[in-house]
Amino acid sequence: MQGHIVVLTGAGISAESGLSTFRDNGGLWEQHSVYDVATPEAFERNRDLVLRFYNERRRQLQTVEPNPAHRLLAELESRFQVTVVTQNVDDLHERGGSSNVLHLHGELTKARSSAYPDLIYDIGYNDINPGDTCDRGAQLRPHIVWFGEEVPMLDAAAEVVRTADQLLIVGTSLQVYPAAGLIYEVDIDVPITVIDPGEPASVSRARVIRKGASEGVREWVSRYL
Repeated sequence: MQGHIVVLTGAGISAESGLSTFRDNGGLWEQHSVYDVATPEAFERNRDLVLRFYNERRRQLQTVEPNPAHRLLAELESRFQVTVVTQNVDDLHERGGSSNVLHLHGELTKARSSAYPDLIYDIGYNDINPGDTCDRGAQLRPHIVWFGEEVPMLDAAAEVVRTADQLLIVGTSLQVYPAAGLIYEVDIDVPITVIDPGEPASVSRARVIRKGASEGVREWVSRYL
């Protein structure tokens, strides 16, 4: 096989590295309601809590490592053109070796201006504190797409999916919109494989591998490539 493999990943691939997700905990993320830490209103209401929450997530991210699924996807680049479109805000794909990653929901290792969205800064695993400001004097915030905010990379992701010769979906139940709608951008003759141990949303023509991310990606590589 030649061509372009597009991989759409979700929280399930990060969970295997030890990162928790709010959808696995009854709407809680590390014991916080997402409405207290992941909305613009939450930031307006309790800025310090939101900054502290993401500082803790950044510290946690620094302690975990990419898992075999991340590394297997990166290894595909030796044979194919590969683009990863991820709903995850961690940097595990990059640390696992993937060189072409599009983050739909932002990046935990970046900060941006709360008033000037185009001012984005690489901060690594460092904290964002009250009083930390952008070059124009506005408070910095996490570079995360919160609930109720537009997904600025969605159009770019749709363009990528339209160029796929094979679409691989890993660790997502395809229930989170608008990201889940990306599967409808792929050409009708492009093979689709879903790897998820749960019950993913119906994709009538998809192959489904009901396994965890690492085991499922390994099986997909051996069976279909």
